[in-house]
Amino acid sequence: MSQQSPDNVSIDEIPVDIDTTQSAEVEPADVPDKIESITRGLAGEQPPTNPLVVLKAARWWYIHGKGGTDPAFQWAIEWARHLATDTPSDVERFDEFLEYLVTVGFAEERSTLR
Repeated sequence: MSQQSPDNVSIDEIPVDIDTTQSAEVEPADVPDKIESITRGLAGEQPPTNPLVVLKAARWWYIHGKGGTDPAFQWAIEWARHLATDTPSDVERFDEFLEYLVTVGFAEERSTLR
């Protein structure tokens, strides 16, 4: 097991950078590849179907984004709820998520995400 410093903790092999927690300023380069892949997948035609995978992304965005108000966190939770209950997901929340991905720098515009 590797040593963890107090400012860089690891959960499920996804690093948590304490210095950037809930900074609300997420740069694309700061997002771990695995989280970026899951997040982009949530915007795609075939989003992840494993709620545990989706919740990993939700946790990362909650910690490093805007906390409970982070659109990527909110959409990941909404998608996990949809997977768990087989009920329709909130389209408005999805739209906010897509807009946020443009803001974060994952896409030039919304239309390139799907």
